Amino acid sequence: MRELSEETTSAEDAVLLFVGGPLDGRVEVREARHGEPLPTITHVHLHGGPKVVHRYDLTTLRGSAGVYTVRPRQSVRDESVAD
Repeated sequence: MRELSEETTSAEDAVLLFVGGPLDGRVEVREARHGEPLPTITHVHLHGGPKVVHRYDLTTLRGSAGVYTVRPRQSVRDESVAD
């Protein structure tokens, strides 16, 4: 991940801010050579317990900026486990 500064970003690069969830406050620069930012990003946190999944949806702002906002958590039932 690159540091955010005028010397390291070009006008075509996308500046992306994350809001909510474990990535809250993160700012990333996606270089133009990588194409447009993805409409949804999935972040999976693995630790000693069950995996925790967060999905972030992109809202495009003017120019080449965008905000990824965490989706509200949805309860998912694991059908592979008997009641």
